[in-house]
Amino acid sequence: MKFVSSNIIKKIDNYCINELGISELVLMENAALKVIKNIDLKDNSYFTVICGTGNNGGDGFAVARHLISLKKNVQVFFVGNVEKMTDSCRANYSILKNMEVNIIFIQDLKDIEHLEVYLVYSDVIIDALLGTGINRNVEGIYDTVISTINENSQFTVSIDVPSGLNSDTGDVMGNCIDSNKTITFELYKSGFLNYNSEKYTGEIIVEKIGIPEFVISEFHDGGFVTDKDIFKKKVAVRDKYSHKGNYGRVLIFAGSEQYTGAAYISTEGAVRSGAGLVTLCCDEDILQTLRSKFNEAMTISSKNIEGVNKLLANSNCVAVGPGMGDNENTYKVLNFVLKNSKCPVVIDADGINVLSKDLSILENSKVPVLITPHPGEMSRLTGLPVDYIEKNRIKVAKEFAKKYNVIVLLKGYNTVITKGNSVIVNSTGNSAMASGGMGDCLTGIITSFIAQGQDVIDAAVTGAFLHGYCGEMLSKEMFNVSASDVLDAIPYAIKKLQN
Repeated sequence: MKFVSSNIIKKIDNYCINELGISELVLMENAALKVIKNIDLKDNSYFTVICGTGNNGGDGFAVARHLISLKKNVQVFFVGNVEKMTDSCRANYSILKNMEVNIIFIQDLKDIEHLEVYLVYSDVIIDALLGTGINRNVEGIYDTVISTINENSQFTVSIDVPSGLNSDTGDVMGNCIDSNKTITFELYKSGFLNYNSEKYTGEIIVEKIGIPEFVISEFHDGGFVTDKDIFKKKVAVRDKYSHKGNYGRVLIFAGSEQYTGAAYISTEGAVRSGAGLVTLCCDEDILQTLRSKFNEAMTISSKNIEGVNKLLANSNCVAVGPGMGDNENTYKVLNFVLKNSKCPVVIDADGINVLSKDLSILENSKVPVLITPHPGEMSRLTGLPVDYIEKNRIKVAKEFAKKYNVIVLLKGYNTVITKGNSVIVNSTGNSAMASGGMGDCLTGIITSFIAQGQDVIDAAVTGAFLHGYCGEMLSKEMFNVSASDVLDAIPYAIKKLQN
């Protein structure tokens, strides 16, 4: 699923209207019909529609007309100056006036009292007040209207975007409608990906309103949200004649005396997600402990230089970092791997921590590099505050990827994956997975998928999707989900997604 900024939406609309000759009123009518489609008309009879002066308000007037035609009880409110209406908004407003529909203008506190009465007795409130494109704080009567709706509405449906929500950033512009459902058109809005936006959008439904696909492709600037189809397309069903040699060799540098679990989880993640041969390279003092835990994975001591070099030369993907410790030895291992690897390298955890002290070593690599930081690690890499990163996840990830020629997987809610140009946002996962070891598990999965032949960015996308999908699947019956739970679920989830 594609997502875009309000500027791209404006360009798409303008092209359809000015170049293709699709009337703005046609698009508005289609939008209204799709809103009607997503309202429970069987169990709801009383509606209040609140409209503004822009095209969002025009959508609202059109929705009101259809509800009236369906013999529903509808009260329409208008906020703003009629003289400032867009042409299409005025057209739909005029139709209602010609139908002798009573439209109450909200101008002062007395009008707010009228609104409050209707809100209390309505089954559904339709928010068509502001829509996309808002770039300054909501003030005055608009602020009061939004607060009144939030305080009195039983169920609110927003058209395109909740009024007061910045559709590009997801920031609340002073005040915002608290919707139960948002019906948005053609494309997901980038602001919906913000950490906090879900509590304002409620359920998001994307509806087509008649814009040709080639127009969307022409203006779309490379933002995608993952879905099951992407996973199914990239993770192929196994050929019945294949053998372990067809599914890649993985080498993982992980673990220390304090963090043996990270080494185990990342290695087992690679095994459980289907890599043909998996080897863990770790310190001599934890080798026996970890060796006793594995049935399928192999182990090698970091002191066995000849053996490590041989494995490095023959691997299809290498991972560095989980549980290794933020120390000089981890730095030396990472630097060595970047200089000598013949295959893609995944850097996680302490690999990222030591990298943050000397980003120049990325120049040593002649192979694709994927880094998988959480916001704290991204802060150490960039020097930017965590709060800033959380609010600008896509921007920060893209800029770093482009500057250092790496692929970035910035972990967290709506994980961001980018090479620096297009951006893919992961749609799976939830807070039940908020526990230690989850990142190590993800590293193992991604490393395995790369070794099995996926392009690095494809493996990051499918790995993140699978990881989050496992967590969602398990959380239906579990209060919290551990990394070990995800490890057990991986092969079953892959099969389910492929089918």
